Amino acid sequence: MGNSTPVTEFILMGLTEDSQLQLILFGTFSAVYAFTLVGNLSMIILIRISPSLHTPMYVFLTSLSFLDICYTSSVTPNFLSNLLKEKKSISYGGCFTQLYFYATFGTTECYLLAVMAYDRYVAICNPLLYLMIMSQRKCVQLIAISYIAGIINASVHTMTATRLSFCGPNIIKSFYCEGPPLFSLSCSDITLNYLLVFVFVGFNLITTSLTVLTSYTYILITILKINSAASRRKAFSTCTSHLIVITIFYGCLSFMYARPSSRPNYNLDQMASVFYVVVTPMLNPLIYSMRNQEVRGAFRNILQRKVRAQQIRLLLLPKFKFR
Repeated sequence: MGNSTPVTEFILMGLTEDSQLQLILFGTFSAVYAFTLVGNLSMIILIRISPSLHTPMYVFLTSLSFLDICYTSSVTPNFLSNLLKEKKSISYGGCFTQLYFYATFGTTECYLLAVMAYDRYVAICNPLLYLMIMSQRKCVQLIAISYIAGIINASVHTMTATRLSFCGPNIIKSFYCEGPPLFSLSCSDITLNYLLVFVFVGFNLITTSLTVLTSYTYILITILKINSAASRRKAFSTCTSHLIVITIFYGCLSFMYARPSSRPNYNLDQMASVFYVVVTPMLNPLIYSMRNQEVRGAFRNILQRKVRAQQIRLLLLPKFKFR
């Protein structure tokens, strides 16, 4: 310990050491990241300019799109730049900054998905009181609670991680600064860090999972009591997009963290992390745009308004030229 040198940077293990494959991955994930930004920004703009989408459900969807942009942007730019570098390094401060924002946005999204499940529960099980229960103030409070939970979780893990000493190996077995791989490099006692991960991550997952399961249990019971088959399909269709997003999100989490630790597989873990951090934020706007009739209808209305405006402009243009 006395002769060791403090770590000033960390080396991130990439997905591959093959330089040609790295170029292919760079092109692929650059396109995925660009599509993520365009897709989620388009969803935010579409909801903002479409009066028919000014409902609590789409307020939460706007927040989800914003979170997806922030969440993937906390990791992907550095990941893409490292694909073009021989030395995939990140500074000491940069690593902890990435850890903080990744944990903040990831935890916030977990809670926001649970809030959206509660929103669907109120809409289907208490439709007459929906707008009263899910008022604008209530929506803002629920979104704020999600962010507060994310900030608290990230602050606890980042602050305790910065108290650790790093004086040995500096190679993180991941393509970004994740908690457990970072803790394992420390030459300090990391018992507290793992205890806090177990307590906070466990609490967050149990709380949000129970909220989702309870909400959809009541939703299913309510839908099964509906006599009309058409009404049942309509009620269930409002939940389909959210169910798909939740399944992908928690499916990736389960694969990454619920597998037996006695059977580690670095390649599978990294591919799951890539899908969870880079690919999933791209899928959310696709799922909501393809599976949601209201979103498709709002998009068609905007296109029709633009076409009509263009037609009117073409009709008026010769008159102005003549004058």
